[in-house]
Amino acid sequence: MPFDPAAYGDEVAAVLALDGSGERLMPLASGTCSSDRAYQLLKSKTAERWFPRSRAPEAALSGLYLYFSCLDDAHTIAQDIDTAEGSYWHAIMHRQEPDPGNSGYWFQRVGAHAIFPALRESAAQSGVDFGARWDPFAFIQYCERARRSPGSAEERRALEVQRAEWQLLFDFCAAPKTR
Repeated sequence: MPFDPAAYGDEVAAVLALDGSGERLMPLASGTCSSDRAYQLLKSKTAERWFPRSRAPEAALSGLYLYFSCLDDAHTIAQDIDTAEGSYWHAIMHRQEPDPGNSGYWFQRVGAHAIFPALRESAAQSGVDFGARWDPFAFIQYCERARRSPGSAEERRALEVQRAEWQLLFDFCAAPKTR
């Protein structure tokens, strides 16, 4: 199912439109905030105002900051969320820092996340296949190798899988609460 930024409301879609509408290939390591305008807009409201009916508003906001490579803000929010989703954003942020050991620690706290089956399938379609189950620790190592080979097919695959991971986790967090 293709990523649909409009599913999260007009304001979230407008912010995402400032850099790729949720299709941006985020850097594998230490990006800088890709849109000053998005950063200012994200700062203008609380998570509950951005995502009033979401299952995990704070986690969704952390994900938006991460999408724009605003790592410090993503980290500040994620480290205060004591859920699998908070740990997951925290793990991705450290993977992009890059701090693979710290990323691994946070992925241990995630456990087996609900998005893993879909992420495993998407990754396999991109040519990244670690076996029958998604392995976030193998992906950390894959990203480490890929970032040392800029412009390579391996880097491109890592970027595509990272985008799919972001889209799946963001969708999970921003989706409406179930009753």
